Amino acid sequence: MINIRKLESELWESADLLRAGSKLTSNQYCMPVLGLIFLRYAFSRFKMVEAEILKDRPKRGGRVMPVEASDFAAKSALFLPKEAQYDYLLNLPKDIASAGMVNKAGHSMNTLGEVVNNAMELIEEQSEQLTGVLPKTYTDFSDDLLNDLLRIFSNSALDEVGGDIVGRIYEYFLNKFAKNIASDDGVFFTPKSLVKMIVNILEPKSGVLLDPACGSGGMFIQSGDFVNQSGMNANSAMTFYGQEKVGYNAQLCLMNMAVHGLTGKIKSGDEANTFYHDAHNLMGKCDYVMANPPFNVDKVKAADCADDKRLSFGNPSINKNNEFGNANYLWISYFYSYLNDKGRAGFVMASSATDSQGKDKDIRQKLVQTGHVDVMISVGNNFFYTKSLPCSLWFFDKTKPQELKDKVLFIDARNYFTVVDRTLNEWSEWQLKNLNAIVWLHRGEKDKYSRLLAEYHEELNSDKAFADILVILQDEETSLRAEAKNAVDDAKKAEKAAKAKKEKYTGKKAKAVQAEYDEKLAELAERITTAKEAVWLYEKFGEGEYADVLGLCKAATIDEIETKGWSLTPGAYVGVAPVEDDGVDFGERMKEIRQELLQLQAESNKLMDTISKNMKELGV
Repeated sequence: MINIRKLESELWESADLLRAGSKLTSNQYCMPVLGLIFLRYAFSRFKMVEAEILKDRPKRGGRVMPVEASDFAAKSALFLPKEAQYDYLLNLPKDIASAGMVNKAGHSMNTLGEVVNNAMELIEEQSEQLTGVLPKTYTDFSDDLLNDLLRIFSNSALDEVGGDIVGRIYEYFLNKFAKNIASDDGVFFTPKSLVKMIVNILEPKSGVLLDPACGSGGMFIQSGDFVNQSGMNANSAMTFYGQEKVGYNAQLCLMNMAVHGLTGKIKSGDEANTFYHDAHNLMGKCDYVMANPPFNVDKVKAADCADDKRLSFGNPSINKNNEFGNANYLWISYFYSYLNDKGRAGFVMASSATDSQGKDKDIRQKLVQTGHVDVMISVGNNFFYTKSLPCSLWFFDKTKPQELKDKVLFIDARNYFTVVDRTLNEWSEWQLKNLNAIVWLHRGEKDKYSRLLAEYHEELNSDKAFADILVILQDEETSLRAEAKNAVDDAKKAEKAAKAKKEKYTGKKAKAVQAEYDEKLAELAERITTAKEAVWLYEKFGEGEYADVLGLCKAATIDEIETKGWSLTPGAYVGVAPVEDDGVDFGERMKEIRQELLQLQAESNKLMDTISKNMKELGV
């Protein structure tokens, strides 16, 4: 069984170490490295499909007929000419110039960078979707650096599970580069947990999906995974459309989709500027719209879009320069306009948009009155790599059942997250499922909630009541930690004795013991986290009945929303959760604080007296 997290980390550390030793910036390094991961994926897929073709390959004159590009086209797979195959590049002679190779244009190639550039051009000839997309800047790399990178991604583990693993690694590298580069405030990468939340609530099944600010394509990838996991084929069931003004980001998107085996129609450049263009002519035609648009954009020219048919709720405010001073409600109106009569939309938006005033409020009122605003989720700080501000997730649904048409589900998840590091938070897989469960229960989908409870039971491998699980595991953790400490103490003693006897193998054994117990503790910590999330959910909703939970969720009617001035801020409806008793006697603690202050004041007075005395002695 492959440890994918360990593999991701090892590959990144190896590749980043090479970057650090070169003169390349993360920005220069990002696209070419992702291109090599794509190349590695394409070769894995090529070998797999080639094996399938050769199984039933007819023979002529005793020889198996050679595989051709048309054979791959028949299987909707990418054909790779010999010079674009990964193992060919990996086994080239060290002295490229002496090999006498020429590129597709007939020119001599003298460096490995030229050979890899040529490979990318040959692949683009095989795929209309990839034409002009793959990186061709490999001559910026020294041959030694490029050869080392090729060897890093030749890891045989990448063949064992195929595209799924390579796709994850592509996303992992994209994630890492997003944090390092912070390009355009990281707009080319929407954190995975936000994307998953949107996809999980919209539940795409089949039809047209549009992301009019598609960045690196995360919405397409997660939607494809969701559809495939339901037993359907994403490429057959879905049609993916994207708009992305920044060409660099569109390249990342198309490679990302190709690595995940998806096809789509992505437009970039000025014609893909969603403020001014419906590039695919999809108004009123989409089953799903998903997006993470740039927030609070100003200086959008009103004259170029004020009469746009996508603004059916009216124009946002226009300033004296004949510009939209804030484009948030342009995006919101556009997203709604793309939906067909059964469409659903989910998108990320600046928190300020939930209760902004003026014409924004008028548009928001009209939106709420359609009955199509479905769910609003407040997200806490630090969910983006380069922004610490909170945001909101908005959801529209034109297929809401009649009994819910008058209601909007508000969820305040600002205090519900997992800390990744000092500057980054996310939702864990269990937290995503728990938030999704609130939506299920609101929709009356108790069967999905029951399956989640069963999943918790199976994961924890316990028939105990949920309320007992955490206590049991905490006791188990305490016991194991004690055992681990004893083992480490014994190991340290053994290591000390070994040094005295110059028997160094004992010291290695001590480290092995430590590593073994660290691994056990990590596994146990994961079980404890799972148990905590199970308790969090079960304490609130039991066997599966939706109820408003103070400080967390509230199903508000349109009349209630009107009384709140048409605000869509979850905090305005869910209230504040009661503060848990921390066991501290407030009166006693105030006495202690007062004593501490009096003591500090006395010390301060004493210090001032000493300073005053010293000043007098100095004649000041």
